[in-house]
Amino acid sequence: MPLFITYASYSTSGLQGLLAKPEDRGAAIQALMDKVGARVVALYFTTGTNDVVMVSEAADGTDTVALGMAVAASGAVQDVETVRAWTSAEFGDIARKAASLTASYSPPGG
Repeated sequence: MPLFITYASYSTSGLQGLLAKPEDRGAAIQALMDKVGARVVALYFTTGTNDVVMVSEAADGTDTVALGMAVAASGAVQDVETVRAWTSAEFGDIARKAASLTASYSPPGG
């Protein structure tokens, strides 16, 4: 199943909620993922640009983007970004496919 990496940051209201009721958010996040058949592979809370980094598996990238939109709509998080992750072997296949297409592409003005 495809892997996705999601980055997010708590909003002020999200931090206020977490401080009002400190808890492990992993179960709540997995419960939401269950609704689309996705699975949390790893969940980290970090310091720096992002407060949350999550690796997940989902059948379709639209599921992970929809989940991010739903959570962002709550106002608890902001700056949600989800990217698709490939293994080295998978990316090698992508590079080979790209290499086979380069001669077929005509750039703008070319």
